[in-house]
Amino acid sequence: MEHDDTLDAVGLLCPLPVLKARKRLKSLQTGQVLRMVASDPAAQIDVPHFCTEADHTFLGTDESDENTVYYIQKN
Repeated sequence: MEHDDTLDAVGLLCPLPVLKARKRLKSLQTGQVLRMVASDPAAQIDVPHFCTEADHTFLGTDESDENTVYYIQKN
């Protein structure tokens, strides 16, 4: 999936992946997509919930080795 920025959150535990994603999304323009790579299994619940609460669009995930890649579109 095409994206505008990438955040490496591998090795970070809850809630750090979401906190770093929120900070990174602030620097993006509306409509741009953040690709976040995370290893924390809790992120599978936290990221979609964060998107709903912050009114961003959760575009889905991909698997990459032992990590999960999340795509978030800034609204």
